[in-house]
Amino acid sequence: MLNYKLHEQIKKLREARRFSQVELGKRLGVTKACICNWENDNAQPSVEMLVRLASFFSVSTDYMLGFEPGEYIDVTGLPDEVIAHVRQIVEDLKASTV
Repeated sequence: MLNYKLHEQIKKLREARRFSQVELGKRLGVTKACICNWENDNAQPSVEMLVRLASFFSVSTDYMLGFEPGEYIDVTGLPDEVIAHVRQIVEDLKASTV
């Protein structure tokens, strides 16, 4: 079942990274008012902007739209031993928050 709460995802991801609406807008090339409208569910980002948002936050568009439950970390280009270390850190953090 679709949990379509794009506006909540945008706000959650922005706040988790400690960006203001102004700062996120600057990074995406839009105004604070645009970010505010998205977060208040008064307007929807275009498909192109949805893709940019997902890329910026390192999540999939499915995650942004509520089809997918988790985020991902882009480890492209890192050596295998570093990727294994990152995986272990993530697993340790998951275990410590349970």
